[in-house]
Amino acid sequence: MKKLLSISRYIIILPVVASFIASIFLIVFASVKETMLIWDALRQVETSAKDIKILAVTQVEIVELFLLSTGFYLIALGFYELFISDDLELPAWLTFHDFDDLKGTLVSIIIVILGASFLSQAVKWNGQIDLLWYGLAVGIVIIALSFFIGIKEKKGKKSGE
Repeated sequence: MKKLLSISRYIIILPVVASFIASIFLIVFASVKETMLIWDALRQVETSAKDIKILAVTQVEIVELFLLSTGFYLIALGFYELFISDDLELPAWLTFHDFDDLKGTLVSIIIVILGASFLSQAVKWNGQIDLLWYGLAVGIVIIALSFFIGIKEKKGKKSGE
């Protein structure tokens, strides 16, 4: 049974591969979308304020996709390093020592995506939806997640002392 449990950690290769594939897909998708956006912008000689706003919103949405793809990549690295092997050559800032490191990375990515999502909504804002309530909801979630990260960092510093 001990051997079986020891070997069972390799099942985590499935989320590693799935996260890595998701990352690659989002990078390719966002790159194609960016290329199409640039092509369309170059073909359209005259631009109105509305066209520029649409261009800005689309650009923010593409950046969100790149951030999300980076998040999936980091999750793939984290799962691999924590469960399969820690022999990857990664910069010091990209190493995962425990599951809390991986959760902290995921929470940080969520915070950035929420911020970018709000920015996208703010740029799209046409006065019809109540942006204030949406912003407050996003802000409360970001504060809660930041609090979560802060508690984990304080806990880590205390146990490391």
